[in-house]
This record gives sequence, structure tokens and C-alpha cells, in this order.
Amino acid sequence: MDAFEHVISEILWAEGYWTRPSLKVELTKKEKAEIGRPSSPRWELDVVAYNGRDNELLMVECKSYLDSNGVKVSAFNGQSEKDANRYKLFNEPTTFSVVSNRLIEQLAERGLIQENPKIRLVLAAGKVASRSRDALSEHFDKMGWLLWDEAWLKDRLLLIAKGGYDNNIAAVTAKILTR
Repeated sequence: MDAFEHVISEILWAEGYWTRPSLKVELTKKEKAEIGRPSSPRWELDVVAYNGRDNELLMVECKSYLDSNGVKVSAFNGQSEKDANRYKLFNEPTTFSVVSNRLIEQLAERGLIQENPKIRLVLAAGKVASRSRDALSEHFDKMGWLLWDEAWLKDRLLLIAKGGYDNNIAAVTAKILTR
């Protein structure tokens, strides 16, 4: 959902990150074969964010799931192969390694990042299944991933609403809803 990706991008921009939604990662033929997808098109990341001060690069997967049951822990702990397929970077270590290494190389070649950035895998979820919340949070902590759920999103949007006027969808919507 492009709108959700743009909201996440605007939140990160407000927090000091340079952001790019829908970034295409140019995998080589060899890399595509390494991840078992030799005929795959370019890999697309929902949001890429970079903070030069901390040399931190975020790869953010966005799932709004606003009118559904939400993200379930079964998609990450091996209990649901069908759901796991939606989160390849989280569930396929080789794919994460190949895509993140190529992303770093691609951005470094263009002078967009410093050498050796700290890379973090993030899930921004508009809704987390209530029965999965604790287990999902625990699993993400164990794996070293970041989980941004409804509470995280709400807190960030409230901060944006308190700021000065900014003509972007996230800021305008946050201001309307908090007035």
C-alpha cells in the first residue's frame, strides 16, 4: 500500500532519516540464482531510510493490515509457510544477506551512504493480531529486528501533529485528527 509506505517514510524523515519509498535493488544474475529466483525482477524494498549521524540504514517492510486481523507471529516462527512467504527478508537469511549487501553496494556507489552502515530490518505494521502481540514482540527482539506497531505509529504521528505545519499527508492528517 503506497499510502502507508509514504506515512512511514514521512515519520522517518521527521526523525532525521533520509528516506526513499519503493526502492529497487539491482540484483545480479548470480545473486538472483543464489536466492533461488533466477528470473526475478528487481527486488523492491518498501522504505529505505538512512541516518548519516549514526550511519544506520533501515530496510522497512510495510504492512498496513488496517482492515484485517493483523500481522501474526506464525508468519515468523515457522508455523505458517503461507504467511511466511509475505516476509521473505525476515524468513530467508540468505535472501536478507544478498539483498542487504547489494543495497549497501548500490547506495555506496552513488555516494548516498558512508562505509559499513549498521543495517536494521524493520516491520512497520498498521495492525498486529492481538493474540500474537507479545510473542511477535519477543521474537523480533530475539532476532534483532525492529517492530513498529500501532502504538509506535500513533506516538510518532502525535509528535508530528505537535510540530509546525508541513505540507505532507502524514502531517496534515495527524493535525486534523488531533484538533
